[in-house]
Amino acid sequence: MKTYRHSLTALLISSLLYFSCTSYHINQPEITAEELQETIGFLASDSLKGRYPGTSEDSIMADYLVEKFREMGIMMMAKEGQQYFEIVTSIKAGENNSLKYGDTTLELYKDFAPFSFSGNAITKAKVAFVGYGFEIDDEDLKWNDYSDIDVTDKWLMILRGDPEIDSLTSPFIPYSGDRDKVMLAGDHGAAGVLFVSGPKFDQKDKLVDLETQKAPVDISVFHITRNVADDILKGEGKNIEKLEKKLNKQRSPEIFETDIIIRGLSEVLQEKSTTRNIISMIKGNDPDLADEYILIGGHHDHLGMGGPNTGSRKPDTTAVHNGADDNASGVAAVLEIAEKLSYNRDSLRRSIIFTTFGAEEMGLLGSKYFVNNPVVPIEKICAMINIDMVGRLSNEKSLQISGTATSVSGAELLDNITGSKNFNMAKSPEGYGPSDHASFYGKDIPVFFFSTGPHLDYHTPEDDIEQVNFEGLKSVSDYIYYLTWELANRDSSLVFQEAGTKTGQQRMKRRKGVTLGIMPDFAGQVKNGLRADFVLEDRPADKGGMENGDIIIAINGKAINSIYDYMYRLEKLKQGQTITVEVKRDNEKKVLLIQL
Repeated sequence: MKTYRHSLTALLISSLLYFSCTSYHINQPEITAEELQETIGFLASDSLKGRYPGTSEDSIMADYLVEKFREMGIMMMAKEGQQYFEIVTSIKAGENNSLKYGDTTLELYKDFAPFSFSGNAITKAKVAFVGYGFEIDDEDLKWNDYSDIDVTDKWLMILRGDPEIDSLTSPFIPYSGDRDKVMLAGDHGAAGVLFVSGPKFDQKDKLVDLETQKAPVDISVFHITRNVADDILKGEGKNIEKLEKKLNKQRSPEIFETDIIIRGLSEVLQEKSTTRNIISMIKGNDPDLADEYILIGGHHDHLGMGGPNTGSRKPDTTAVHNGADDNASGVAAVLEIAEKLSYNRDSLRRSIIFTTFGAEEMGLLGSKYFVNNPVVPIEKICAMINIDMVGRLSNEKSLQISGTATSVSGAELLDNITGSKNFNMAKSPEGYGPSDHASFYGKDIPVFFFSTGPHLDYHTPEDDIEQVNFEGLKSVSDYIYYLTWELANRDSSLVFQEAGTKTGQQRMKRRKGVTLGIMPDFAGQVKNGLRADFVLEDRPADKGGMENGDIIIAINGKAINSIYDYMYRLEKLKQGQTITVEVKRDNEKKVLLIQL
């Protein structure tokens, strides 16, 4: 039985109440467990159906949050507190996808497949092979596949990946992305792109799926099998396996035109919807510092009813994914901190922006939209505090804080904040991570990411309010309040410094062979699991908290009973993906959140 459920009728009645920004009354300025419980009780109620972006429940939640900020007398930003942006909710191949050359008609999803970012177009053109499709002019690396060929109005056949696909430190990594190669091809006037996977890149030659939500380009983009590519190239006496080997060995362009004319029709259908960020602000009082901003926020969306491609760890189960911890807990903390700061607004020197982000679970879409469409000058944001999953403080009082080295004095500052002695703080220096702070770190803004860590209920229907530690959430919220206060009132703003990569493009294997970075027990001495005999330093497993001797029992909720299960599961994962890994440690189950 799930408690603390609010009816939509009660909410709609309360939403009719209006509180002006200049007339407000705060009965209880202190952060309380009762008010945290009230907010989570609404946000994680069954009636909101998992707060999926673009739904009617998403709109109801947004109205609720706007009214909460208005009740506190906090000024609403953007359009009455709501910064709208468009999202793609689903992608599918239309009926009009075809490729033909000579007397050969290719079969969709057997011989070829469209990329999710393909434009919708009709194209008839000759084919030219341009190797890896590079145009690199760096001090230590030069490679130009476009220097000696006119590719205007041609189909370009391009190899996926790069010559060092297994290297963790390859200089080619920034140039090896599929969409980046297409953008370059379009800049050179190409009519369309035919990607092909060499055996080094993908021995199984699996066609791409339509699952990555990226903005479409203007030209047709298809993935063709090696057999099809070899058939197109046979008149030139070439094949993909030999071309890949040659390019990987000689490290210089191999380009040529063919006489093959391909007639292609591409159609990728995107279902779109609108969601929003909620933005409000308390203006600072110091005439010299009021135009500097501290931003505090957390994402308000979750996985809806679950299902395939939602991120649910139980994709075969259709049920409300309430997301009490992820991230109703963070939003509740933001509201309580905002209320207390509003009550004490007269003594704030810098201005404070409160933001709850939409579509975080879809790939940080809300925070990315915010930093690219800021409501204040982005360079005036002095620090960003991100609160995501803070409702499960354990008996050990473990509080995870990332981004501690993104400012010169950040780590020291945290130790001096009131309440710091109440926690066992696990600090991580890196600014990039699987939550909204990453968008701000990418804009050279110091960040602090607070979490009490993942758990077995993460991204399942079992993430309910009954599991929330409200006294623990109160103590975390109090601590973040004092940090926000200090950042708003200190004489000097934090000095940004780089702490790790600024993108998810980690330097590791970028194909099916992603790795956690462990030395597994190949002998299979453990039954019903796989022991990590050694966890490599500074690799995904290590960064996610895995320890030597941990026994892996599941990845993304799928059982691991042997080394063969483990390898099979890894083949389904992609670089940059965030996964859950369940382990046994000292006969206790733990769930780790690991970014590949």
